[in-house]
Amino acid sequence: MDNRTIIAFDFGTRSIGAAIGQEITGTARALTSFKATDGIPNWGQIEKLLKEWQPDLVIVGLPLNMDGTEQFVTVQARKFANRLHGRFGVQVQLQDERLTTVEARAHLFDRGGYKALNKGKVDATSAVIILESWFEQHY
Repeated sequence: MDNRTIIAFDFGTRSIGAAIGQEITGTARALTSFKATDGIPNWGQIEKLLKEWQPDLVIVGLPLNMDGTEQFVTVQARKFANRLHGRFGVQVQLQDERLTTVEARAHLFDRGGYKALNKGKVDATSAVIILESWFEQHY
């Protein structure tokens, strides 16, 4: 097992959550959320995050329908992943993220009730769940 630093993004058309994790521990923690306009973030903010953390790998959650079929946002998430790779030269992998938002909401609610359910926290926590599910599948 390597000790790579991995960043995961929970892609959304209005908000993109980010989490960071270490391969050696298989754990992740929420970093932040970025506002997006029709799926387009402020690339300067994304660049700053990538420069700060220098990830060896980036995971982008792939939002699929429950039956595994693609939806409009799936295409946008793939574009986001391609742009991350194209702009910043980072290695990017896609991770099925069905149910992560539901899981993130339940997790936050258990910890802090309705107050904890602000959108930014949900997105960053979704990114944690995406990354932890990637770890589970790879180790």
